[in-house]
Order: sequence, then structure tokens, then C-alpha cells
Amino acid sequence: METTPLAKTLREQGANSDLVLIVDDVPDNLAVLHDALDESGYTVLIATNGEQALQRAAQARPDIVLLDAMMPGIDGFEVARRLKADAATAHIPIVFMTGLTETEHLVAALEAGGVDYVTKPIKPKEVLARMNVHLQGARRARQDARQAGQARNALDAFGYASITVRLPEGKLIWQTALARDLLQRYCDTRAPETPPVVLEWLRRHAPDARQQGIEPPALSIVQGAAGPGVGDTPSASSLSLRLHRQTGQDDDGDEWMIVMREVSDTAVIEAMSLSLKLTAREAEVLYWVVKGKTNKDIGEILGSSPATAKKHLERVYVKLGVETRTAAAGVAIKRIRELQPQFEI
Repeated sequence: METTPLAKTLREQGANSDLVLIVDDVPDNLAVLHDALDESGYTVLIATNGEQALQRAAQARPDIVLLDAMMPGIDGFEVARRLKADAATAHIPIVFMTGLTETEHLVAALEAGGVDYVTKPIKPKEVLARMNVHLQGARRARQDARQAGQARNALDAFGYASITVRLPEGKLIWQTALARDLLQRYCDTRAPETPPVVLEWLRRHAPDARQQGIEPPALSIVQGAAGPGVGDTPSASSLSLRLHRQTGQDDDGDEWMIVMREVSDTAVIEAMSLSLKLTAREAEVLYWVVKGKTNKDIGEILGSSPATAKKHLERVYVKLGVETRTAAAGVAIKRIRELQPQFEI
């Protein structure tokens, strides 16, 4: 459910209360309903004609619309039809307010897209009761969207990005901000295009995952060198993708969530520095110790002497509470596996 700037502002001001749009050309009706809803904790918008109603609905995306059926100009029936014809507002429940009680008028209101109606003169308690029934779905949708957003943000915050791909057409239908950046950098693609290498991997393994619950091997997309050696600086990186789970299925296909994470020498060194409370240079020295390099090798890699590498390593021993090179490497390996399990040591 897309959120416009105005809708976001209104919800922030209303502490995520339900947002109600009242449409009526009679000021007294507006006043009575506005006061009743405001006192009940709703965030209220008003419109006095059909044009205003369509504009307010498009800008604010209310959770429900209370709509007067008979108005000059564009009447309530036409407003409802236009709201339902627009994908951005089609989901909003519409409760008609009408003084017309003939069956044909009530049927017309429902056929235009209304989910319910109340008759005039308006009784605020009746309106509130009927609104509450139809707002349950809107509240659940808002809560689901908020929780999904929090989950996506949490994934990105820990360096994990995610996308959802729909098969068989292979379109990328959803992605986190971090996923967008990673796919553009590693694959030079943009949604709704799924990178060919990812799509081929998914199509090959989805049947077994769907039928037998078998998790396929991770897909690795490499950027840069295969791995640094003596005389190199940490620069190689790769994008590791894992099939997380199936998120939807219908007669036309199914949807799959893929979680990805960038794995790089630099990222590992930075993570070691932060988690083990080492300086950047100490973390670099320890990283190359883990890689099996001697002090002479490390000196050449970092552009310093073997003696300097030894001094950094001695400070690492003190900070980690160990006495040997092997013990320091063991602590580092354990931490690396916790932070970046995809990284090959």
C-alpha cells in the first residue's frame, strides 16, 4: 500500500490513528461527524464536493470514506466509481450516507463500490459502529505493512538485502533499498528485471524447493579478483544469494524471497575491528594471520616491515586475552563465522 507525503504527515500527526475522509456538501452534517470522529480519536479530512473528494483521496489515501450520495456536480455514486477505478484508491472502503431509502438507490450505492450505508439524519454512534467493522481490514493491512517494513529495514541494517521474484515470468516484484543498490552494482540491472544469472539459478532450484523443501546451494556472484594474495590489498568481493522461502502461490505462478549479502575482505576486516575492539591496522594484521600469512608476508601486503606487523600482532594478543598466533586466529575465525557465515576462510 503506497504512502504519499501528505498521508505520511497526517498519520504521523495522528499517531497512526485511522484516517477518515468525510464528503458532504452540507456544513452541519460535516460538523456533527467531524466532532464525533475527532473525539473518538480518528484523524479527519473533509471535502464538500466530488472534485475535492477525489483529490483528497488521491493525496491522503484515507482508511475509509464516508460519502454523501447526493451532491451537486459529481455525485457520490460517480465519486465511488472513480475511486474504485483507480488502483491507488480501489482498496479504500466506502460507506454511503444517504437520505434515499428506496431499494434502487441503496443497490446503486453498493453497485458503485460502497461496502455499507447509513441513512440520514446521521446518528454518529451508528456511523462509528459501522465504520469500525470495515476498518478492521485497513488496520490489519497497515499493521502488516508496518511489520513488513520493519523486517525489511532490519535485514538491511544487518547487511542482508532481500528481493521477491515471481515465476514463471521471472519479474522482480519487490526489493529492499540495499538489494536495489547491490543488484545494480553487481549485475547492472534494475527492477522489474531479475538478473539472468539469478533467474537461471532460481528456475533450476525452485521445483525441488517447492516439492521437497530442499534448500539449494547458495549462488555467488563475484566482483573483483578471486582473492587477494601477497602484495595485494583487500578488494575482492562477492554477492551471496540464498533462497529464503516461498511467499505466495496461485494458479498463475509463485513468488520466492531471496536473501543476499555482500561478502568482502574489507567488510570482514571492518567487522573484526568493530566487534573485537581493534584498530583498523590491527584488524588487518589479524585478518592476514587468519589467512595463514607470515609476518614477512603481512609486512609486504601492508607496505610495512615484519617487525611492525609483529608489534601490531602483540597488541592484538593483549586485547584478545591470548598468547599465541594460533589462539588469536581461533578467536578471529569464530567471530568471522558469526558475522559473515558465507565468507570462506
